[in-house]
Amino acid sequence: MTKSHDYDLFVIGAGSGGVRAARVSASHGAKVAIAEEFRIGGTCVIRGCVPKKLLVYGSHFAEELQDAAHYGWTVEKMTFDWSVLRDTVLKDVDRLNEAYTATLQNHGVERFLEKATITGPHSVRLASGREITAKTILIATGAWPVLPDFPGSDLCITSNEVFHLAELPKRVVIQGAGYIAMEFAGIFNALGCHVTVVNRSETLLRGYDESLRDRLLQITMARGIQYRFNCPIERIEKDGECYSVKLAGQDPFNADAVLIATGRRPNTRGLGLDAAGIELGERGEIPVDEANRTSCPSIYAVGDVTDRVQLTPVAIREGQAFADSVFSDTPRTVDYSHIPSAVFSQPPLAGVGLTEGQARMQYGNIKVFSSDFRPMKNVFAERHERGLYKMIVDAGTDRILGLHMIGPEAPEILQAAAIAVKAGLTKADFDATVALHPSMAEELVLMR
Repeated sequence: MTKSHDYDLFVIGAGSGGVRAARVSASHGAKVAIAEEFRIGGTCVIRGCVPKKLLVYGSHFAEELQDAAHYGWTVEKMTFDWSVLRDTVLKDVDRLNEAYTATLQNHGVERFLEKATITGPHSVRLASGREITAKTILIATGAWPVLPDFPGSDLCITSNEVFHLAELPKRVVIQGAGYIAMEFAGIFNALGCHVTVVNRSETLLRGYDESLRDRLLQITMARGIQYRFNCPIERIEKDGECYSVKLAGQDPFNADAVLIATGRRPNTRGLGLDAAGIELGERGEIPVDEANRTSCPSIYAVGDVTDRVQLTPVAIREGQAFADSVFSDTPRTVDYSHIPSAVFSQPPLAGVGLTEGQARMQYGNIKVFSSDFRPMKNVFAERHERGLYKMIVDAGTDRILGLHMIGPEAPEILQAAAIAVKAGLTKADFDATVALHPSMAEELVLMR
């Protein structure tokens, strides 16, 4: 396609959104190049949801092995080696990095493993000094962990470094109460660490249904996770082989590792956006329209860097929509309604649509159906934790506005149920569906 530029498309950032956009654009006939200063695959594959989910799987064996005796199994000399789990996870990260690289190579996308900076509406400069021009530029640099400013913050780790710990810490402090914090709290707790979650407010998992948040708090406290609300970290000092952690209004206490999980901000620092006349939003995000176009007509952005919905599947859809719209003359936009999400805490929770509070605010007259039950697996293993499923329904139309659940395999069950919410099905549609027995999922069609 290109005649007056080096490339039809130059992508900055080879994460989920950038790789999808580059691959699909190339398949449409565009000459494409991509720059990534770290590793091909981005946050989700290299230092995010994929390796974290593998750690979740690994930590689940602690519970499974304990419960095995109730099913007739005798497991002797149970031990855990953090280095084995860590290295196995990192090995799979290497595999995925190679797979993503091969995908780009197979589609003829040229790769530059160095930082790229925008120097104009149609030009970038690589860290090596090479100047490159492109008819269209796509920014897909994702987001970066937020590190609060307090004395000793340099002693902390974030979700970027947690996968590389030399050894498993005996005492872990986690600041934050969002999904990253709660997932790592569950991982470390299951692996036998003493976990303390500290937060500047008294709310965990903001945005999820309140009933599920309360249930998760109850269960995790019973599992031994300690919480200190309304008291963020004031300072951290080295204390021999460990750290002294001082919270607001409380006495210092010691920890072997401090993980900061207070959110992620768009990764726009040093991109040179001002050279193209692009101004950032309040959180450092790149504002875009529904076609993913910035204020500079030749520059687009997708994924977490736009701070719309920070989820990998959303970034992938945005990358696909961009490629089809720009290089296939098939205009596409992303529908951001009814996006399912999950927290791989222990136990996990998942939801789609409006929470009970949101539905009352928007619709007023709603009906709430629920099932509060003890999963069969927990009964047999003499584990007293209970699952909770909620269905939020518009009283006037019977249409399901939201589904929310906490319990074993909740995310796996919700994915199929999310289709029903997206399709606008009603409570009557669920009632008319025969239950699949015995299963936890049958609770979805038995709620009264």
